[in-house]
Amino acid sequence: MRSLARAAYRPKPVMNVTPLVDVVLVLLIIFMVVIPMMGQSAAVVLPSIFNVDPEAKGKTDPFTLSLTSDGTMYFEKEQLTPEHFLDTLREANRREPTRRLVLRADQAARYGDVRKLFKNCQELGFPGLSLRVNERKSATATTSTMSTK
Repeated sequence: MRSLARAAYRPKPVMNVTPLVDVVLVLLIIFMVVIPMMGQSAAVVLPSIFNVDPEAKGKTDPFTLSLTSDGTMYFEKEQLTPEHFLDTLREANRREPTRRLVLRADQAARYGDVRKLFKNCQELGFPGLSLRVNERKSATATTSTMSTK
């Protein structure tokens, strides 16, 4: 009678889905972080520095103004003409007066152009103006911000 009871009860195989769900969630998080970074605006090679300011957390997302090596300017992802870039920045500052501005300039851009652009942005009255640079490390470089205010 014991042998009949053991033969009738056999454990059923059950697939454990917890590891599968964990892997899917990790992949989802990775894609949520990577996909927005793939659509960056202009291709700019940033200069590097050794002593990086710590990243300011909790501030609003800043506007981005990019200057390429050939002198082309981009506000966020929109290309600007030299005649209208001040009007575009002035309008953006009027719409959102608490938003900072980050200036990204290609490493090969002329210093005089970068300085002139920086001065024009300061005169517009943004609450904070930063230069985006890369941190110099032995083998790799990461992006950082150097703030003026």
